[in-house]
Order: sequence, then structure tokens, then C-alpha cells
Amino acid sequence: MAASVVQCHVTGRKWTMAASSIALVFAALVLCLCDGQYEAEPVPLVIWHGMGDSCCNPFSMGAVKKMVERQIPGIYVLSLRIGNSITEDMKNSFFLNVNEQVDFVCKELALNSLLQNGYNSMGFSQGGQFLRAVAQRCPSPRMKNLISIGGQHQGVYGFPRCPGEISKICDQIRKVLNFGAYTRYVQEHLVQAEYWHDPLNEDEYRNSSIFLADINQEKQLNNSYKNNIQLLEKFVMVKFLNDTMVDPPDTEWFGFYQSGQSSKTVTLQESTLYTDDRLGLREMDKAGKLVFIGVEGDHLQFNEEWFTKNIIPFLL
Repeated sequence: MAASVVQCHVTGRKWTMAASSIALVFAALVLCLCDGQYEAEPVPLVIWHGMGDSCCNPFSMGAVKKMVERQIPGIYVLSLRIGNSITEDMKNSFFLNVNEQVDFVCKELALNSLLQNGYNSMGFSQGGQFLRAVAQRCPSPRMKNLISIGGQHQGVYGFPRCPGEISKICDQIRKVLNFGAYTRYVQEHLVQAEYWHDPLNEDEYRNSSIFLADINQEKQLNNSYKNNIQLLEKFVMVKFLNDTMVDPPDTEWFGFYQSGQSSKTVTLQESTLYTDDRLGLREMDKAGKLVFIGVEGDHLQFNEEWFTKNIIPFLL
């Protein structure tokens, strides 16, 4: 009977045996896989940019993508583009209904063959809470780790400033939010209104918010949201300790203003969302799945050394 050769590509060893010796072939393959030189394929990474940014800006998401690829050779990184062009992607970060964006991303991820064994995700600023919505609403393919960098998980109550060339757009948005954030038209057509959280008018917020109040279980309980988010291995929240853009910065760790006023804040652990465990965060916290990281600096200001030390370990 002719002989067969099994080649272990990792170690370079060759094993020659009779073709009928299936058990020996299996043993050889096990030795290959168990050899110390074997390395698993990197877990793919999905990135969602923040307000006024785009998937491929070479100075923001493009630079992050390259940084991850340098640190983890061979990794597949998908930087989400919401729209048919980079310009449309940027505009949609202001004006496309968030629920439509999340639905679009869920469908895109489900059709991507490279993500079917699971993926990690990393959201910047508003991309953090948007990816959390993906985790809660679309458990397949499975999101393993969610890394929120400056995400506003309890929303914002203030719009202090905007970066660079889009400051004029932000000035207009600020005026709209201050006077009509909870009107139906604004909710459906202005992204930032969908995570506007007015602590002085909690009932209006709960009744009118079409996105944040829903994913935070403040309208009605959705058991699938709670079950799906607990499938995460880690939920990492990065807070910028000197943030001048996000109001209040505590929202980046799921804290917010105490209801009825806009000066004193409460932590996640002090909130009813946690004590009532409507979203499962208390259970995740006790299981060690919640990770809170603070970084000195203003909104989204960090360097590669910090990123390599604090974020890369959750992508491996």
C-alpha cells in the first residue's frame, strides 16, 4: 500500500506512515498543533469612529488601524464606513438615524465571512455606545471584547466644543439640542440628539429618546439586550480624565448626573441601572467582565505607548 506524508507547516517535521494508519495521522496533527511554535490566527477587529470623523482618516482611524496592524501582525481590521464615500460617512455621523446605522452595521458584520468565528470591537467616542448597541441587538457573529474609548454610555448633557473644520456644524447642533432635542423630527434626524440625556427632565428623556433610552433599558425591559451583552468576555471603558468635550466625562464609565440636577454625578455602581441590574452590568462587574481605564488627557488624546500597554492586550 502506498505511503502518505503529513507535513506540519509550523515545525517543519514530516511524518511518513501507511495511509491506513488514521490514528497515527491524527496523532501527528495533534503534535503539530501542540508544538510551542503554533500560534492561533488573530481575532479580527471592528472599529467604529466618532462624531465628524470617518473610517479612513489617515490622522485618526487610519492611524489606529495601522497601529493595531503593527502590533498584531496578520490581524484583519474592519474600520466601519457608514455610507458610500468618506464624505457621506462623516455626514452620517451627524445626520443619519443611529438605529439605521446600527442595523446597517449588523447586516454588514453578518455577511462578512472573516468575522464568523467572532471578533473584537473598538468604538471611539459615540462609536463606543453604537457598538454596544450592536452587541445588545446582534449577537451573531459574536462580539468577544468591546472596547469603548471615550464612549458616552449614559449620554451627554452639553455640547462644549467640536474639532477643527466642523465647528460650524457643531454650533448649529448645539442650538438645536438646547431647544428641541426631544422633538420627533430632531430625534430621527440628528445623531447627537439620540444620546442627549437631560437630567432635569428624565421623564421626557425616557419617553422621547429613540436610541439611548432604549439600549439602556429605560423604556421597557428587553431580556435579549441583557442576555446578549453578557456574552462579552470583557467590556472595557476608557475615560479621559481631563475631557473638555464630553459633558459629563463620567458617562465614559457609565456614570452621569444625579437625577434632577446637573452638578453632582453618580457612578455606575450608584445608579439604578446597576442596582436594579436592568442591563446585566452588575452581574458582569462581579464576574470581572467590566474594565475601567482612566487616561490623563483631553478627549481621544493618547499615544501609541499608552495604547500598546492598555488596549492591545484586549485584542490578542
